[in-house]
Amino acid sequence: MAEKKHTWVAVGDKFSKTHTFNEHQVRAFATEAGDTNPLHHDTEVAAASRYKKLIVSGTHLTALVLGLTASHFSKGYSVVGVSFSVEFHRPVFADATVQIEWEVVATTMTRDNVQKVEMRGGLFDEKGELCVQATGVVRVSLAN
Repeated sequence: MAEKKHTWVAVGDKFSKTHTFNEHQVRAFATEAGDTNPLHHDTEVAAASRYKKLIVSGTHLTALVLGLTASHFSKGYSVVGVSFSVEFHRPVFADATVQIEWEVVATTMTRDNVQKVEMRGGLFDEKGELCVQATGVVRVSLAN
């Protein structure tokens, strides 16, 4: 039987997933993360705010955006995150369905057979509007 040839990550590779929030999940994550901002917990406070309803915490959004890179690359590689940066552009509501997307923009192979993968991505609301913009770098190697 022929051995399967391994393919490294390529510039232009894309991956994505859809996620739907609910109020219980939003409150629970914010609580676990230590985020006591009432905009993530209290419907009355949120209703009186400029947002008019509960919003998802930035730590929750960031965890999902970064988490997708780990779950995606770990299917075929040993992966470790190196650096990530996020910018919040608009709120995500506690009942929203969002699309999280990443694209590989550069790769570099090291002498020790580890690939540095640079990405850009984001989290988009139901209208396709950018809510969270992100960049990131991971290192991948063949899983043992």
